[in-house]
Amino acid sequence: MKTSLHDLLASNRAVVADGAMGTMLFALGLANGESPELWNVEQAEKVRSVHRAYIEAGAQIVLTNTFGCNRVRLGMHGLEERAAEFNVAGARNARAEADAAAAPVVVGGSMGPTGSMLMPYGTLEFDEAVDAFAEQAQALIEGGVDVLWIETMSDLEEVRAAVEGCRRADPAFPLVTTMTFDSHGRTMMGVTPVRALETLGALHVTALGGNCGNGTKEIETVIEQMRAADPAVVLVAKANAGLPRMTDAGAVYDATPEDMAQYALRIRDLGARVIGACCGSSPDHIRAMAAALHA
Repeated sequence: MKTSLHDLLASNRAVVADGAMGTMLFALGLANGESPELWNVEQAEKVRSVHRAYIEAGAQIVLTNTFGCNRVRLGMHGLEERAAEFNVAGARNARAEADAAAAPVVVGGSMGPTGSMLMPYGTLEFDEAVDAFAEQAQALIEGGVDVLWIETMSDLEEVRAAVEGCRRADPAFPLVTTMTFDSHGRTMMGVTPVRALETLGALHVTALGGNCGNGTKEIETVIEQMRAADPAVVLVAKANAGLPRMTDAGAVYDATPEDMAQYALRIRDLGARVIGACCGSSPDHIRAMAAALHA
């Protein structure tokens, strides 16, 4: 059932977002080094099954399988010329499952970093990043997303490029932005939660906050600091399912669904309005979180 982020937020209840996409795709057979975005066209039913499982678990927002779907990042797989195709397909996969749901579900168009550092720290020019994000945003909108969701950023300049690209595609389209504060309470580029709040707030986004990182405690600190700095802002929290342990099979995250349910209640009480999960999470985590938040 189609709705808008504005309408979900108007309920004044916590809004439940989905969990990890990559974790679920690896469980379905995605190989290390393979482009997850290619699955939007070659394994569309598997991608849709992840969206469906999160919706059935209680997610009110699902993010498209387009995290790395800008042409700069796709270039690492030699797929840069298929950026628009993959984004449209990713949006349509999520849109189909959201529209088929009995309850209202928002589709967020996931937009992650380019994977390259902007000048002067790297070789990527600001205007080139804007062009890549504009292309992605336009394709996500064409595919039917309800909001553009810029996530897992560490560099405020890259966020600014992403926002500029989105606004070039559609100046009035709703935006959400989140950064990852995984370096002693700062992003990799040294950005604090309060500085992120001030900068992102000035860009007039619908909601902002933190995602990914080093587990739930880190996100709780981020939300607490942001809420203290601005009591009115709409905050988003999507923490990883605890801390990862490296095994022969890859990263294993240590938070149980019950752990994440308790995190959801704590983060709500700290001021987050949109609450979901990130790496290592599954529909079981989201089901427990939704049950706790909407008890």
